[in-house]
This record gives sequence, structure tokens and C-alpha cells, in this order.
Amino acid sequence: MICILLVAGHGTVLETQIKNDVTGLYGHLTGVPKALLPGIGGKKILDFWWETVNTRQLFSEVYLVTNADKYKHYERWATANDFPVENVVNDGSTTLEGRLGAVADLELAIRSRKLQDDIMVIAGDMLCADQNFDIAQVLRFFRSKPGELAIYYELEQGEKSSSRGIVEVCPETHRISRFLEKPQEGVTALRLASVVFYCLRKATLPYLSDFLTLQPQAQDRTFGRFWEWIINEDKLPVFGMKLPTGFQLIGQVGLSDYTKWLAHYSAQQQQCPAKPTTCRSYARVGLMGNPSDGFNGKTIAMTISNFWAEVTLIESQTLVLLPHPLNDPTEFGSLQDLYCISRKEGYLGGLRLLQATCKKFYQFCSKQGIALTKQNFTLKYDTNIPRQVGLAGSSAIVSATLKCLMKFYNITESDLPKPTRANFILNVETDELFITAGLQDRVVQVYEGLVYMDFSKQLMDEQGYGDYIPMDMSSLPPLWLAYLSDPSDSGRIHSNVRQRWLNGEAEVVEAMKSFAALTDQARVALQGMDWSRLAQLMDENFALRRSVYTEDCLGPGNLKMVQLARQFGSAAKLPGSGGAVVGLCLDQGRLVEMRKAFQEAGCVFCVIVPYNPSGTIGTNSQD
Repeated sequence: MICILLVAGHGTVLETQIKNDVTGLYGHLTGVPKALLPGIGGKKILDFWWETVNTRQLFSEVYLVTNADKYKHYERWATANDFPVENVVNDGSTTLEGRLGAVADLELAIRSRKLQDDIMVIAGDMLCADQNFDIAQVLRFFRSKPGELAIYYELEQGEKSSSRGIVEVCPETHRISRFLEKPQEGVTALRLASVVFYCLRKATLPYLSDFLTLQPQAQDRTFGRFWEWIINEDKLPVFGMKLPTGFQLIGQVGLSDYTKWLAHYSAQQQQCPAKPTTCRSYARVGLMGNPSDGFNGKTIAMTISNFWAEVTLIESQTLVLLPHPLNDPTEFGSLQDLYCISRKEGYLGGLRLLQATCKKFYQFCSKQGIALTKQNFTLKYDTNIPRQVGLAGSSAIVSATLKCLMKFYNITESDLPKPTRANFILNVETDELFITAGLQDRVVQVYEGLVYMDFSKQLMDEQGYGDYIPMDMSSLPPLWLAYLSDPSDSGRIHSNVRQRWLNGEAEVVEAMKSFAALTDQARVALQGMDWSRLAQLMDENFALRRSVYTEDCLGPGNLKMVQLARQFGSAAKLPGSGGAVVGLCLDQGRLVEMRKAFQEAGCVFCVIVPYNPSGTIGTNSQD
């Protein structure tokens, strides 16, 4: 791979305004080529790009194309920065009117130096908001695709699409299906802007001379016109890769724009070592339909503010994952202490969840064509979600970790939409850690609040995810939660039901359809605030689960908690895979008695406080 930096433009507007500036602040920059103007962090704009590509492992040669007017400036710069002076190409132009055009400058370097290799071309006078992106990741993505590569970014608020080349990118294949060069306002709502940062295959280089033959005028020999021709007309495969940062070509901008963007990007850099990023995800209770989420069923679930997992990320020199002092113990009081802790809590803490999420996040971004910055961080977590009672404690840690990573690397909602995010979290657990799980927990922890979910086979096959509909939380019934103080592994509760379902066993297939029907009825009951009907449906949900999974599979602890609730006239069902029950008691006087009974039975009991994503705590109708 060979890299070519283009700095042959004639920045007459900026140069003239610097020369005529009456403030005296910019007099020392008079006559300085735009690529050698101060960039972010005080270094010259070109210095940043040279430091980025000056890697023998990635590029066999780096060339610089300039004009005759500024050639001496770049010759001096090359000498001072250990850039091979013989690789500075002079295009011979001295004025804007006599310019060759960007594509012609690239073709000149390739032809005059007889280059026969893949080419990366970058505008050397381009401000980049983030100085730490990984150019090796760009090359890896280029080599994984059967075509050319164009870098793009998402326009910031206030940037107009009419000043940029706009790309339409297929989210599945990442192929650019359409290129619009500086479209007029209103022509497109797309906000993905291409910049002069491309990779071209050796076999495609002859297209450059073909394009120049079609475009004899220098003003038409732009990369925007080239890509319009290549993509829209010749239909060559060109792929897009997103950098989660901003770019500004100095080009023909004036002094005010240059200083504005320089100050804006510099301010962003100063904010980078900011305060730690802390994100929470909440425990969930399945109110209806579970466990049919893993069987193309329907469910209703809710996040609760009683229990949560919290992850904190702070930038650091190396990447560090900090073990939790309780959940990832590395020191013990004695061998007996180690034995007791291991026997009760097992060997699997939260550290593996952090590591698996980070690994999957990098893999996802690489595959999706999102180049991450070369920044390291330290991750730590805390959680008060009871372990092994089926309240989605593992997925809460993964979800909170993903939130932190997205914020740290500036990954937007369009990069990782909520339905895809839920799939991502599930894949971390199932693919990386082999945890038995369904989508319900991950969906409700991503959307937060009270969510109706339809996982029908048709939806899952057609779009890769279900229909997820947030529900009103302004008034909810008085729900309670109880869980075993010494639970068994909740993952065992799934038993052999999945295999029976895959085998098409009629009893299991019909049961999953019945779970879905109960969910639709519960949705109506919630919307109509018919709490008696909701309680009846909760009992039916448990009875159906009991018949399919059998009492032996449910276990004596779960059965005992449900039976205890029934003694006080309360509806009860399992909110997850086992180890806890969620209930609805309409008699508030008996709720107090039931709490005491559960506590005396060695269980932990609490009234559920719903978590509302609007920022307020959901209310129970008992309040």
C-alpha cells in the first residue's frame, strides 16, 4: 500500500484574508500554505497526517503532491520532518486558475512515479477532530472488501450537506449505493459526508485517466465528480467506512471558518480526558409471556429501579479491567473461606462480562466499518442485582458496559440502533460466554421502562429482530418481588424444553403460542388498568410454565414461593429463569402480612419501584 497526501490546492481566500487581517494576530502566518497552518494541539495540520501514515508496516512509500507556488515551503517541511524530499511531487501550477484538479494531481503522482500498488489518498490540509483514530483498522476494512473505500463521517449540527459529498451506505454490506456531490438544500435528508480520504485498488487506477479524459476542465476534476461517475454511472463497488469524528477541509474557506473549526475541534480535544463516564442498566421483571421470548413468542417486561448494575469508564494509558472486590475475589481469608465462597457463588463473576463486551464491541465496529480511536480506558463495575435469581444481572452489566463504550467512542444511535443493540448484548452472552438466554431481558434493558415484545418467526426472519413497543407507565398496579437468599443456578431452569421445541413437539409449540396469547391479553389489561384480569393472567402464565417445564425442573424453592403468595390471595409467577417470583396483591392489608411470611421463610421481599426511562420513577396505583 502506498499513501499519497494531496496539498496542491491554492487557498487564495484564506491566504488573502490572513494577509489583510488588521488585528495583527495572524501576521506570522502570511504566505504559509494551508496544510502548514496550525492545527489541533498546536502542531501543523500536515504534521498530524504525516505522523498518522509514517508507518513502514502499513505503507511502503508516502508521497506528497504540491504546487509550484508552495513547493519550497513543503521542501523545507520535508527536510525538517524526515520526509523523503524526493517524494515531494510538484504539479507545476502557480495559480488557482491554472490548477490541475485533485484527481489530476493524484494521477500525476501515480504516473510520474510509476506506482503499481493499492493507493490511499488523503487531503493533507484537512482538520480532523479526533487525533487518535486507528488507520490500521481502515486498511484492514479496505482489504476485507472487494472494492474501493471512502471514509465518511456524520455531519455535526449546523453543517450543511450542500457543502459536502453525501453518501448513501447500505447498512448490511456497507456498499455506497449513491454519491451526491454538494446536493442542494432539500434534495436529501442524508447526513453522511465523504471526505478526501480514500483507498483505491491497483486494478482501479486506470479509471483515473479515463475520468480525466471525460473532464477536460480543472474545476470538474474533483473527487466528488469522480465518485459520482464511478458509483452512480459505472456502478463500481465502493464501500464506506465511518470515522466517529469530524473533518474540515481548509480548501477555499475564509479565516473566520478556519479559526472557528480549529477552536471547536481543539475544545473537543481538551474535553477528552473528561470526567469518568458512568452508565447504569436496571434489573428487569418479566410480567407476562416469559420464557417464550426464546421461542418466537411474545412477552411484556419492565425495568425496576430497586436493582441495577453500574459501569464506570475513564480514559487511561493502558486498557485495564478492574475486578469487583466481592464478585471477582482474588484474595481469601483462608482455604475454607475460598471453599465457602466458591460453593455458594461459583467461579464466574462480572469481569468476564466486561472483557467479552469489549471484544465483541471491537469486532462489531470493525465489521460495520466504524474506525475507532486509539484510546485506552479503565473499566470497573458495581451491581446490587441479586445473583442467580433470574433478574437479568449479567445482561445489565453487559448493557451498562456497552453504553459506556458507545459514549467513549462517540458511537451514535444510527451506528448501533436499539434493536441491534439488544441483539449485540445477547450475542455477547450466548456466543462469547455460552450463557443460555433470550432476547427479552436485553430488549427491555436497552429500551427501558415497560415494553411489549413480539418475537414472531416472521419478524425475526425478515428484519432480524422483533417488534418492541414501549407502554405507558403513568399508572401501574402494586407489584412485589421476592427471591431466595440462597438460590441455585437459574440457568438450569430451561431444562430440555428448547430441544423439545426444536423437535416440533406439539405440547411445547402450543404452549409457546399460548404464552403469546396471554401476553396480548395482559397488554389489554394493562392499558385498561384491569388489575384483577392482569392478576388472573399472571397465575395462568405460571400454570402454563409449570405444565411445560414440570415441577422437578422448576425446583422446590420457586414452587414454595408461589404457594406462599397464593395463601395471601396474591397472583405470582417467575419474573425470569428462576430464583425469584413477581406478584400482584390487590389487598394492601394482606401485602403486609405476606411480606412478613416471606421474610420468615428466609426470602428477601420488596415492593417493586418501576424504572421509567423518562427520568422519573414509575408509579404504582397503590401510592
